Amino acid sequence: MFKAIANIFKVEELKRKILITLSLLVVYRAGCFIPTPGVDTFALAQFFDRLTKTQGPTLLGIINLFTGGALTRLSIFALGIMPYISASIIMQLLTAVVPALEKLAKEGRAGYERINQYTRYLTCGLCIIQGLFLALWLENPASFQGIVIVPNPGLLFKFVTVCTLAAGTIFIMWLGEQIQERGIGNGISLIIATSIISRIPSSFSQLWALYSPFDPSKRQIPTPTVIALFALWFFVIMAVVLFSQAQRRIPVQYGRRIVGRRVYGGQSTYLPIRVDMAGIIAIIFAQSVILFPATIATFFPKARLGFLQAFMQQRGIGYNLLFVGMIVFFMYFYTAIVFNPLEISNNLKRYGGFIPGIRPGRPTAEHLDYVATRIVLVGAFYIAMIAILPNIIMAVFNVPSYALASLFGGTTILIMVGVILDTMKQIEGQLLIRHYEGFIKEGSLRGRR
Repeated sequence: MFKAIANIFKVEELKRKILITLSLLVVYRAGCFIPTPGVDTFALAQFFDRLTKTQGPTLLGIINLFTGGALTRLSIFALGIMPYISASIIMQLLTAVVPALEKLAKEGRAGYERINQYTRYLTCGLCIIQGLFLALWLENPASFQGIVIVPNPGLLFKFVTVCTLAAGTIFIMWLGEQIQERGIGNGISLIIATSIISRIPSSFSQLWALYSPFDPSKRQIPTPTVIALFALWFFVIMAVVLFSQAQRRIPVQYGRRIVGRRVYGGQSTYLPIRVDMAGIIAIIFAQSVILFPATIATFFPKARLGFLQAFMQQRGIGYNLLFVGMIVFFMYFYTAIVFNPLEISNNLKRYGGFIPGIRPGRPTAEHLDYVATRIVLVGAFYIAMIAILPNIIMAVFNVPSYALASLFGGTTILIMVGVILDTMKQIEGQLLIRHYEGFIKEGSLRGRR
C-alpha cells in the first residue's frame, strides 16, 4: 500500500489531479467560515450549543454535520450541498415514474445532460425556498428562546440571505463538478466527506476533555470505556468495508452465435447484486422523516408537544425501533426504484444471456426479485445497526454528546469509508493503467457503485 502511495507522485497526470482536488476542497472549507451578512454568528452558535445539549440530534444538527459546521456560523455555504442531493434524489425517483423522463434517461449522454440540467434548476428552486424559510426563522426571536440572531431584520435581510445561500450552494455544486472533471473521485461525495472529517478534531478534543488524562478528578469517561470505544471504532470500520464490498454474484451464461466463420458469445460472467443497495440514502430519508417533527417541536416550546420531544429522545427504545423500521422501509423503497428485475431479464434475453437452471423472461425476473428481496433485508439490518450505533454508545458507555458518539458509528462512518473506497478505487485504476501496482496485491478494490 505504501508503495502504491509513492507511485502516485511518479505519475504526473495523477499527481496533478490530486493537487487540483485538494485545492478545490481547501476553497470549499475556506468558504465555510465566511459569514452571511446581517447575522450574529456568536448568538447563533450559542443557540445551537444549547439545542444540542437539551434535544440531542435534530434535523438542524444533521444538516450542520453535512455542512461541516457551516450552519452554526450561517456561512455562505450554510445550506451545503444537501439541496443538490435532494434534487438528484427527486429527479431519480421521477425518472422511474414519469414516462417522459424515463424515455429521456434512455437516450444516452444527451438525455443524461438534459436530466442533469433539470436537476440544477430544481436545486436553485430548493435553495430559494430553504433560504427564505431560514431567513424567516432567523428573524423570529421566539424561535431562539429570546436570543436575537438578526439585529436588523427586514426585506433587505431576506433578499440578501436568500441570494447569498443560493449562490453558495450553486458554487459548491460547481466545485463538485470541477473535481469530477479535472480532479479525482466523486466531487459531491468528497465535499460531504470533507465536511464530516472537519468535525473529527473537535470530537477528539471533546473526548480528550471528558477523559482528562492529567486531572483524574475531572475525568467523566474511564479508561476502559475509551479503550472499548476505539476497539469498537476499529471493528465498525472493518464491518463497513466488508459490507461495502459485499455482493451476491448470480452466474450468467451467454449462448454461442456463429456469424460467418466467427463464433461470438459463449462466455460465463456474473450479475452482481450489492448488499447495501440503497446505503446512506435510506438513512437520510429515515432521519429526515423522523427528525422533522421533533425539530419543529423545538420551535414551539409552549405548545403541547412535550410528548413528541420526549419520544424523540435518542436513547428511547421507541425512537430506535421506529428508526430501524423506517430504514428497512426506505431500503426496500429505494431498491424498488433503482433495481428493475424485469428490465434486467429482458436485457439478458436480448443479448442471449441466461441464468443456468432458470428459464429466460419472467422466470428470470422472478428469480432476481427473489434474490434481491432477501439480500436487501440483510443490508437493511446492517445499515440500521450502523445508524443506531451512536444511540447504543450513548446508552451503554454513558457518552454525553451525540456528536461525539457519532464519531464511532452511524452515518459519518458510512460516508467516510464509502467515499475513501471510491476514491482509492479510481486512484488504483489510474495506477494499473500505467502498469503500477494497486493498493492490494491480489484483486482490486471495489467502490460502492
